[in-house]
Amino acid sequence: MTMETLSSSSLLPDNVSQPTYNRKLLKPGIVHIGLGAFHRAHQAVFTQKAIEKTFGPWGIVAVNLRSPEPVKALQQQEGLYSVITRSADGDKADIIGVTVDWICAAERGGDVIAYLSSPDTRIVTFTVSEKAYGLDPVTGGLDLQHPAIKADMANPHTPVGVVGFLVEGLVRRRERGHLPFTILCCDNLPSNGHVVRRLVLEMAEQRDPELARWITEEGKFPCSMVDRIVPAATAETRQRAISLLGVDDRLAIETEPFMQWIIEDDFISGRPAWEAGGAVFATHVEPYEKMKLRLLNGSHTLIAHLGILHDLEFVRDVMAVPEFVAKVERHMEAVVATLDPVPGIDLPFYRKQLLDRFANPTIAHRTEQIALDTSQKLPQRILSATSETLAAGRDATTFAYVIALWIKSIQKRGDLDDPRGQEILAAAAITDPTDASALYFAIPGLFPPELVNARSWRDQVNAELAKL
Repeated sequence: MTMETLSSSSLLPDNVSQPTYNRKLLKPGIVHIGLGAFHRAHQAVFTQKAIEKTFGPWGIVAVNLRSPEPVKALQQQEGLYSVITRSADGDKADIIGVTVDWICAAERGGDVIAYLSSPDTRIVTFTVSEKAYGLDPVTGGLDLQHPAIKADMANPHTPVGVVGFLVEGLVRRRERGHLPFTILCCDNLPSNGHVVRRLVLEMAEQRDPELARWITEEGKFPCSMVDRIVPAATAETRQRAISLLGVDDRLAIETEPFMQWIIEDDFISGRPAWEAGGAVFATHVEPYEKMKLRLLNGSHTLIAHLGILHDLEFVRDVMAVPEFVAKVERHMEAVVATLDPVPGIDLPFYRKQLLDRFANPTIAHRTEQIALDTSQKLPQRILSATSETLAAGRDATTFAYVIALWIKSIQKRGDLDDPRGQEILAAAAITDPTDASALYFAIPGLFPPELVNARSWRDQVNAELAKL
């Protein structure tokens, strides 16, 4: 049996569901860039639920910028894969079939441009990680030394990066008299729609000021906040899929029951009924975004580096240590004081939910996975809350503790997977007993000026380092 015959079977177990719509009638309407586990367990699931509720032209063209492996797997499985939801109540699997085409941009960049140029494409979504945007941490604009940005400025008609593809697609739509597509960022960037808008406009301005003016007048860049814990798949994931489905699913992923998507309702040419899957449309996403980035993601960064220092492989292992749970709770208490009111959210309940989610014994979320690219994550997860806490005259020790944990974990491992790894490792190679964190704070753009100049808080970082 294949994934295709499985999805049409009427003999599925009770804990396995299949698409309830006619997949043959799906038409491309969304291009998604970044065919990773998170997209497969989040936006694709929401889109399938939307189509099941209100069928429409919202098939997803799944694009991976570089790696062909998930693209080949999706092609071999005819666009089908399973999402396994794990909890104390048992495992259940949903077969997802909303993808209608699959492309590796490094091999078929022209096909990506063709989809982006088509008037049938109404929305472009993407989950490519913070480092892929080519965002200059100092200026907040394009990093002209970023490999993808540099390549796309030199060869704009054959882009390799996400911003380059967006701009080239918009160029061709304008030439053909089509409206722009709505650009919907689904990555953990503060005010992510505004960030991507600035990057797109900056690159467009370099190419043609009239193009930038057209995008400014006609384009839409809604902000969104996404939330679901999706660990990287393992051999155990694949074996679990075989047990549930009776077939080998190379793209099977495991996740938690909780999922959340807050979206600014600002689209050019319509959208799926994502609210059918529980998405919330809001006038302003920023309060939800700040809550999630600082409470969930910030706590994840704390947990990840605690785990690395204490040789605890998974988040659940860290959360099994009462002393570490208490540190997470104290961190959350400090974060809450920096948050704006969040419509419809009971913050004490939300915090309890997070602690329960982190401790979920069925979810194997590796601390090393969360620790990847920490330099790109610190500003929105830790540093912005630190600045606000100090400006308000409150105690910021918990944030100093997170920075100390990060520094110690680098020193322990001696390596790290981070786009600023060389600079960070150079700082780690020299120890100054009088100011242990000085070289990290001297890395250009890594810490904001108000924290570089906050001598008393930097002394707290050094004090926490000494304790560790």
